[in-house]
Amino acid sequence: MKQKSEAPDLKHRAKQVVSRLRKEYPDAHCSLIHSNPLELLIATILSAQCTDERVNIVTADLFRKYRSCTDFVNAPREEIENDIRSTGFFRNKAKSIQGACKMILENYGGKVPESMEDLLELPGVARKTANVVMGNAFGIASGVVVDTHVSRLSQRLGLTENTQPEKIEQDLIKYVPKKDWVDFSHLLIYHGRKICKARTPLCADCVLESLCPSSTLKSNLSTSR
Repeated sequence: MKQKSEAPDLKHRAKQVVSRLRKEYPDAHCSLIHSNPLELLIATILSAQCTDERVNIVTADLFRKYRSCTDFVNAPREEIENDIRSTGFFRNKAKSIQGACKMILENYGGKVPESMEDLLELPGVARKTANVVMGNAFGIASGVVVDTHVSRLSQRLGLTENTQPEKIEQDLIKYVPKKDWVDFSHLLIYHGRKICKARTPLCADCVLESLCPSSTLKSNLSTSR
């Protein structure tokens, strides 16, 4: 019964979060620079345990050198590893990139598939990566991308009590309107980087402060009393 009574409130809160952040960050978009679905897929694989800023530096040269699945498949693994070394976990990432490109060539005619089920079959692709590609390359809202910023802010905003990305996503899908699923992640990522930082959230500068049960201003007020 408690969950039923809370659901309308959380749906309203989620809508308010989207509305306020859209005004604050009207240009929020995918931070990974890409010009086609394959580039976005590879950039997202590289982004694991790495900043988008570093990935964009690496892919600026990478995507000039390798322009198709065939280019990645035919290249020596060690060469790709060296090209992406600075993103970390470069051996596993190179293996995933070549494996995904090989499967795309063999099963999809060299074009990145446009379904969640097919994307999840590709080496190195889990739900987060598939959601990024579906939403930003194909404009299909298949779910909500949950990265460290989205996880942290969703918890602070009281939209989830879960810590596992898959479970967080299921909560967000319940409360965030489907038309906002893709933008929701971008907005929270922008806000997480600028204001709602991991160690020192800038609650006094936050447009969501009045909605946020985790606001340090509220805790400071109660302590002063």
